[in-house]
Amino acid sequence: MKKYKTVLNSICLSLMVATTIISCKEVSKEEVPVEVLDNHTLDRKANAILIDSLVRQVYVPIYSDIYNQTRDTRTLLTATLSIRNTSLKDSLFVSKIDYYNTEGDLVRSYIDSPIYLTPMESIDYVIEQQDTSGGSGANFLIDWYSKKQLNPLFQAVMVGGLGAQAFSFTTEGIEITEE
Repeated sequence: MKKYKTVLNSICLSLMVATTIISCKEVSKEEVPVEVLDNHTLDRKANAILIDSLVRQVYVPIYSDIYNQTRDTRTLLTATLSIRNTSLKDSLFVSKIDYYNTEGDLVRSYIDSPIYLTPMESIDYVIEQQDTSGGSGANFLIDWYSKKQLNPLFQAVMVGGLGAQAFSFTTEGIEITEE
């Protein structure tokens, strides 16, 4: 009986080692690790001359917190602003990305000079869950322009949770026109 257990343990151990070796994936020399853009900036300044008549402005609502059950109870959220160039051929120029709080005060400016997004490129800016500077009525104002007719997408995605329940929702940017 003892010999039987020893043989069985040896077989199990051999199977485990063989399974581990077979399941290990060999990393191809052609595979390159993905670099994570952790600061959400583009190291690409636009050299284009800014023509005021081309600049359009978009307002994107952000909910960095929402009321929960009462006005005194709030749930903090993580919010992501996403700017997407939907053109297959032309670049999108962005000259301002400003974050405002509920009271309409400027909290921070994300860029200090124009940047551009190449065709089909996207960039995002994250308002961390612990960042309470914006409040429930926070928003982004984005100034953008292009050399040709473009229809970029400006969205925000908010993510949060209450206990074991998680939720997410989106908002769309709206163009602000001067009258």
